[in-house]
Amino acid sequence: MKGCVRPTMAFPAFPASLLWTLCSLTILSATVHSNVLLEDDPFQPVTTDETVSVGGTVTLTCTVMESDNSSLQWSNTAQQTLYFGDKRALRDNRIQLYRSTATELSITIAEVQLSDEGDYTCSIFTRPIRTTRATVTVLGVPGKPQILSDDDDVQEGGAITLTCSSSGSKPPAKLRWYRGEEELTGLMDTELSTDERTYTVKSQLHLTVTREDNNVKIACAVDHPSLTGGDERTEKTLRVLFSPRVQIQPESDLPREGEKFHLECVGTGNPDPASFNWDKKDGALPPMAKVDGSFLRFELLNKSDNGVYQCQVDNGIGMGQADYTLLVQDPTAMSTSSGVDHAVIGGVVAVIVFILLCLLIVLGRYLIRHKGTYLTHEAKGSDDAPDADTAIINAEGGHSGADDKKEYFI
Repeated sequence: MKGCVRPTMAFPAFPASLLWTLCSLTILSATVHSNVLLEDDPFQPVTTDETVSVGGTVTLTCTVMESDNSSLQWSNTAQQTLYFGDKRALRDNRIQLYRSTATELSITIAEVQLSDEGDYTCSIFTRPIRTTRATVTVLGVPGKPQILSDDDDVQEGGAITLTCSSSGSKPPAKLRWYRGEEELTGLMDTELSTDERTYTVKSQLHLTVTREDNNVKIACAVDHPSLTGGDERTEKTLRVLFSPRVQIQPESDLPREGEKFHLECVGTGNPDPASFNWDKKDGALPPMAKVDGSFLRFELLNKSDNGVYQCQVDNGIGMGQADYTLLVQDPTAMSTSSGVDHAVIGGVVAVIVFILLCLLIVLGRYLIRHKGTYLTHEAKGSDDAPDADTAIINAEGGHSGADDKKEYFI
């Protein structure tokens, strides 16, 4: 008897990767569909994502609209149970119960570290079990910026490069340069730290300096979302070397013959001038002139000392010089300040004289007015008198009036 051969149906072979993709898409579709169905589910837990800085405290809150006396549970990123209802499950003193009710379970995590970042799961043990996730983002706090320079001292007109760096930030921090309130432009560079969790940021600033930049403060500030109190900054004071500027200051504006007198040579540079050299143009220094460092002293001025004196200063970076023309005056010459005093006194005297003249004019007008009144009274009753004696007798008031006028006249 011949054996019977059962016919078989052949299926096409699919690569394993294709089958895995199809399965994943099926699960994802079911999950999306499940989420849509659970949007109005009163037993579906609700959470929110949180952001916290390293060293801070974060609060995770899970709530449901209704309760069927099922317990809520928080689990960490490794799916270890932290709290089941109000019962602690993981012995980590940083994690504490904040609130536990029939519809809420809130916990706090203190002294947060970068390793605490991730997805935390809240579950409620109904049938079926419902879950949701809260993502905790941990910000790495950048360290105080450090400034390094290729040279501590730079000469006027030279260039200097400053490098600012800060480590420990996540996400990468931003560095900014300032001269006073003016923001400067630097070149940024970012590199991942060895722990592959935080970043080190660097910025370089190139400056060409002048003598006005000496003792100017350049600041580097680090800006990051974790710095809620404002940016963190570090300052560096520039030290610029420059040749001295020189000026000669006389003891007084009126050097007079026969008096003592000195000139001072003042040099401003960085570093301070170390040597001073005095000369007189078109001749040697007078015998009575003595060099005393930055001073040129004249023990007894003479008109033969007239001339142009020059001071040269050296500070190791460069040299500077200044000239002063000495004109010795007569001993009786008045100084400018004395002339000013006399002018003030003369002005005061002129004002007093003017006031006296005004008073005299007013007094004179007053006397003239009263004299006219007297003459008018005296003339009354004299029109019909044959002579002067009769006119006086006939004047108003008779003899008594005449006596009064005479007394008034005297």
